[in-house]
Amino acid sequence: MNWTGHTLTGPRSKLTNLVKRPECARTGIYFLVGPDPDNAMRPLVYIGESDDVAKRLKQHNRPESQGGKDFWEKVCLVTSKDQNLTKAHVKYLESQLIALAKQSGRCGLVNNTAHDYTILPESDQADMAFFIEQVRTVLPVLGFDFLRDSQKLVEAQRDSRDAPQTSARFTMELSKYGIAAEAEEVDGDFVVLAGSKARNHWVSNSSYASYQPLYQQLTEDGVLVSNESGEVVFSQDQMFSSPSAAAAVVSGRPANGRTTWLEKTSRKTYGDWQSAMVEAQTPAIESDD
Repeated sequence: MNWTGHTLTGPRSKLTNLVKRPECARTGIYFLVGPDPDNAMRPLVYIGESDDVAKRLKQHNRPESQGGKDFWEKVCLVTSKDQNLTKAHVKYLESQLIALAKQSGRCGLVNNTAHDYTILPESDQADMAFFIEQVRTVLPVLGFDFLRDSQKLVEAQRDSRDAPQTSARFTMELSKYGIAAEAEEVDGDFVVLAGSKARNHWVSNSSYASYQPLYQQLTEDGVLVSNESGEVVFSQDQMFSSPSAAAAVVSGRPANGRTTWLEKTSRKTYGDWQSAMVEAQTPAIESDD
């Protein structure tokens, strides 16, 4: 791919070993990742840059009272194998990546401010745009998906989809409350489609498998909004990690998405539909007899 980027990641407990690596002494960008105490459904992330990443990580490893950061448990840094990233490049990358993380809505950002750093020649900006796209491709492989753009993923999947290969559409109804929602599977995520309805508040007191923080977060982010009739609807296509997470948000309480979502044509439950799809793709085992 002619990409010269180099990615290194590890837990904070291995920081002693990580900062000894030569990559850490290079100019680069880094991500500090940890749990969000206010939202169990997404991580807290700090995005930074430095011309000596190891030195900066040592500073972040100090106690909060000494100017460090306590929240993070993992670190991921991106440098260049041919060491052609300059301070101007990483400042630009940092500002762009912070903006992308905000747009994705997949994490809470620890960064207080994001400098709009655009002091780069146009050719360098084009190179950095390519660099960013490679970073966004690599990070999910390492378990960091906070830079994935939900809307672009959905749109790209639909644009590339041939008419005869249209993916299955799923429906979920709560007739008693006038709620109906539709969804599709996109790139391994379960996507509830814009215009689908949801419960107007979280109704369960159960803490078991509760997606209440996710429901509240989607409300705060403007994904769940009230229309003129007072109904709560999805303002955009929204990705979920599982059918059950989607079903819980739609119904306002914990729900088994494998039984509540129905494939629109066959009316099979999601679980039965998925099992049939898997069985259809499993090659027959020939007997030795």
